[in-house]
Amino acid sequence: MASEGLLIPEELPPDHRSGYVSVIGRPNVGKSTLMNAFLGQKIAIVSEKLQTTRNRILGILTRPDAQVIFVDTPGIHKPLHKLGEFMVETAKRAIPDADVICFVVDVSTWPTDEDKQIAGLLDSVRAKPIILVLNKVDLLNAEDLASHAQAYRALGNFAAEYATSALHGDNLDALLAGIVAHLPVGPRYYPEEQITDQMERFLAAELIRGQALRALRQEVPYALAVVVEQFQERREGVVYIEANIYVEKESQKKIVIGRGGSMLKQIGQAARREIEAMLEARVYLELWVKVREGWRKKDKELRQFGYALPSKKMEV
Repeated sequence: MASEGLLIPEELPPDHRSGYVSVIGRPNVGKSTLMNAFLGQKIAIVSEKLQTTRNRILGILTRPDAQVIFVDTPGIHKPLHKLGEFMVETAKRAIPDADVICFVVDVSTWPTDEDKQIAGLLDSVRAKPIILVLNKVDLLNAEDLASHAQAYRALGNFAAEYATSALHGDNLDALLAGIVAHLPVGPRYYPEEQITDQMERFLAAELIRGQALRALRQEVPYALAVVVEQFQERREGVVYIEANIYVEKESQKKIVIGRGGSMLKQIGQAARREIEAMLEARVYLELWVKVREGWRKKDKELRQFGYALPSKKMEV
């Protein structure tokens, strides 16, 4: 008998496909928006600010003919501190184990040095299908699209390419069909109803951080971390969550709290609504703001916040 949510092999179609799809690209090209669009719900936080995604996040799309396991990764960039090193290393480690790689670029601009760096990394895994995703086509005209696309096309040898707008859903069906076509024949690795490998506690922290990114000034978000200290059901239908928002300076703490606590209240109310939608339960959310000076540059602090660098960096 099959486990709940899983099909035993003989119940799957003979050409059922499955595998891991690493979504790679520089910061702010639409990787998280793309994955959320495929899943039909928010798994990874999205912001117009750079370097929003910090961890590797799985998004699992199951349909009768395939199970596509998207691996959303931090944007690859030149790191300025240990947190940046963690993010880049996390992205690099998603490349060798992927069955398919989606190289997502912002086609509304010309290729950057970071795009060229990523193309160089992908050159070492040429045996894998690499799909070029020319995202943000809604931001330019047809003539510019043709010239920009050619510039990105010249960065490598790609198994396929698709011009998309993850924000508006343009051409995503064709992209998904192309991804599935390049996946190997295989079983399901996760139950049908599972959409991510992350625990609710982590997702709650990410939703809080996402609302903080939207509300705060430019200089604060990059120095901000969220740690959920308590996550428990206190009475039927009500979940109590206590979380600390960490910043690096007292001046940043004042900004996060706001006059009379107004900013913290705004962040908390918006995050609570999203967490309630995720949990399908009432939530009592209590937020505190604390200072950990220079935490992005300290190994101990990074480990405590879940951003531990591996002892040995990976060469790709």
